[in-house]
Amino acid sequence: MAAAIPAPLKAIQHHLRTAQELEKRDPVVAYYCKLYAVQTGMKLDSKSPECRKFLMKLMDQLESMKKELSDNESVSQELVGHAHIENYALKMFLYADNEDRSGRFHKNMIKSFYTASLLIDVLTVFGELSEENIQHRKYARWKATYIHNCLKNGETPQAGPIGVEGEAYEDEYDTEVGTPSQVLKPSDPASEGTSSTHSTTNIQIPPGAHAPANTPADVPHNTENVSHPVQPSPQKIPQVDPSLFKAGQQGNVHLTPEDFARAQKYCKFAGSALQYEDIDTAVQNLQKALKLLTTGRE
Repeated sequence: MAAAIPAPLKAIQHHLRTAQELEKRDPVVAYYCKLYAVQTGMKLDSKSPECRKFLMKLMDQLESMKKELSDNESVSQELVGHAHIENYALKMFLYADNEDRSGRFHKNMIKSFYTASLLIDVLTVFGELSEENIQHRKYARWKATYIHNCLKNGETPQAGPIGVEGEAYEDEYDTEVGTPSQVLKPSDPASEGTSSTHSTTNIQIPPGAHAPANTPADVPHNTENVSHPVQPSPQKIPQVDPSLFKAGQQGNVHLTPEDFARAQKYCKFAGSALQYEDIDTAVQNLQKALKLLTTGRE
């Protein structure tokens, strides 16, 4: 953004930065980031002259983008748009999560964790977040904070999901990393819908704990501040529901567009997992897709 963001609208600055970074790579994501910024900015301060002028200019940009993308289903159809943003956020998350679990800690993976959390914020333009996405956002934002502060203090972060009691960091912004070092507090939007910020041990990691090869951020592996990789544990062969071997649609099952979108999402999760030989996750998600398509239920 060329114009400086007014202080009352500081909460949307990272979403606008993300929009700017992705404007050429994925204009649909950039469009929805700006839409989120406008909607949130109007709630923060739409009356002061400075904020009103800034938001009006942003709305003009948004209208121009909408016209340019008028033939794109991700803009004209909310369901498709929601799936597009959610899938992009997932790719960012899985890239960062794979780096984390492999013990590769660097600025790009921190930024990917945080960007994933911002894009989950953006999903609120389509309605309330699912409990799953609330947990993913909380985990991604916490991981970005935790790893950033470990590297800043010369410490080696612990790889993968861990439980943390009473962690606290100052609210600051590291311009070099491009990620706010911000702890999740009860007042933080990422904490909404969760009962506590004291432990992350119950947070559900999304299906496919590895990133697909075509992650949206074309990020090379950074050797700076990298610790020794963690060796993966042997995989156990997952159990398959025998009833699915002869799967066929049961009776007069009516599937909605939302059902098809969810089934497609499960298949994408399975494909992401297979790229990194995560058999268990792939099987689980393929079974979920089959069950949904044959019974209309999850």
